[in-house]
Amino acid sequence: MVKLVALYRRPADPEAFDRHYREVHAPLAARMPGLRRMEVARVTGSPMGESPYYLMAEMYFDSLADLEAALSSPEGRAAGKDLMGFARDLVSLHIARVEDA
Repeated sequence: MVKLVALYRRPADPEAFDRHYREVHAPLAARMPGLRRMEVARVTGSPMGESPYYLMAEMYFDSLADLEAALSSPEGRAAGKDLMGFARDLVSLHIARVEDA
């Protein structure tokens, strides 16, 4: 299993960001084919105090091929276009392989 991890830094207008994320972006991302699970977490801090991150989203897929297919699908391209429109300067994206602990 692999996941696409999106880390968002604190937006200038958290209320507007949250509204757009909840009402527009998350529903777009949720329609990507092959998506097994999507988790969104509000970052509240770190063991060393304040965190540079505001929000974390994790989107799980069975394989890297499934993730790549999802990103290149019409639904994935729509989610990517939206992401660049509202969070280009806030987000960093990472691909991670899920391993047993």
